[in-house]
Amino acid sequence: MRLIPRETKFFDMFEEMAGNVVDAARILAELLNNYDYERMPDEVERIKEIEHHGDDMTHRMLVKLNQTFITPFDREDIHLLVSSLDDLLDFIFAASDRLLNYKITQPSPSAKVLASIILQQAEELKKAMALLGKNQHLLPHCVEINRLENEADQVSREAIGRLFDHSPDPITLIKLKELLEILEEASDKAEDVANVLETVVVKNA
Repeated sequence: MRLIPRETKFFDMFEEMAGNVVDAARILAELLNNYDYERMPDEVERIKEIEHHGDDMTHRMLVKLNQTFITPFDREDIHLLVSSLDDLLDFIFAASDRLLNYKITQPSPSAKVLASIILQQAEELKKAMALLGKNQHLLPHCVEINRLENEADQVSREAIGRLFDHSPDPITLIKLKELLEILEEASDKAEDVANVLETVVVKNA
């Protein structure tokens, strides 16, 4: 991939944004892996702070975009990449927020699996972002993110099916089902970021 060597600061900012997503995804994965509802408020607050930091980075990136005459790749793709990363972070926070506000004391074991998948996707995104401005191959990372999304989709569908099979009380079922759906949507958003990266590669090949 050959990108026009203009305003390389964009690449640093994208890598910083991806690192911020990894931080949030790691806290969520650790929270679900070692679940302790008493720790929940503090952990959710940490993710909320990361999400707010992500909002600040998104704002700075868009300001930079508006102030830059020649960008390293298409403006619309930069905007879409920023928005997709922001969406991913929003859904990671939304999942943690549901855990707290819905008072979920025993999440589905599959929620832990989904959070682990999201963390893996975030780490692959960070690796891809590090290669974006260096004329190196980042497509294998995008392929892995897409594979992980397929895995998350299967885990989510099977887990929701088990919820209905075991017939918990309706309120608990609704809470657990929504948590699984939000986690699966976060995985989808990671795939959206990968798809934008693939578009950038194709356009600049």
